Amino acid sequence: MLSVAFPNRHNFLYFSNMIRLAESTDAKGMLDIYAPYITDTSFTFESEVPSTHEFADRITNYLVHWPWLVAEIDGKIAGYAYGSKYRERIGYQWCVECSVYIHDDFQRKGLAKTLYTALFDLLKKQGYRNVYAVINLPNEKSVRMHEACGFKWFASYENVGYKLGKWKTVGWWQLVINEYTEEPMPPIKFSELDKNTVSAILEDTAQTGDNLA
Repeated sequence: MLSVAFPNRHNFLYFSNMIRLAESTDAKGMLDIYAPYITDTSFTFESEVPSTHEFADRITNYLVHWPWLVAEIDGKIAGYAYGSKYRERIGYQWCVECSVYIHDDFQRKGLAKTLYTALFDLLKKQGYRNVYAVINLPNEKSVRMHEACGFKWFASYENVGYKLGKWKTVGWWQLVINEYTEEPMPPIKFSELDKNTVSAILEDTAQTGDNLA
C-alpha cells in the first residue's frame, strides 16, 4: 500500500493521518460516506446503494486505469477522490472525469482540495489533458471548491436528469492539466505508472499539507 502521513497543522487536530491509494478493503468506509449522497441527494444520479462487495470490485477495477485516493484520519476514511472514464470513443481518451466525497465530520478542513491536488498530479503523469467535473445543480459549495482548484465552467445541461421528484440541471467544469501537443501518446494506465512516481506525488502532497487547515 502506498501511503504518506500528513503533517499535523493548524486546526487539523489528528495524529495518525495519511493520504494513500484506496484498497478494496476500504469499501465499507467509503460507502459510509457515499451512501447518503445516493439516498438523500441528487448530487449523484446513482439511485441504489451498492453492496460492499460490489463497491470493492468497483475500486479494484477502476484502479487499473485511474487513481482512487483516500484520506485516512485516525483509522477512519475521511474522504476519497478518483478519476473515471469520460466517454468511450478513442478520440476522447485524453479526457477524464473526477469526483470527490468527504465525510460530514471532516468538512471544511481542505481535504477535498488536498485529495484533488494528488489526483490531478497523478492524472497529469498518466498523460491526460482535460479533467471534467460534473456538478448537479444547485451545489454552490462544490462549485466554489472546484473553481478554487482552477476549474472553468463551460456548459450546463438543463433538466437532463430526474431524481427525488425533481428535474435536475447538470453543470460541466473543465481543468486543463497538460498541453495540447500534436500526436499525443495514449494515457498510461494507472496500474502501469511508476510506483516511485506515485509515492513522490503523495509525499509532495503531504508536505504541502497547508490545504488541510
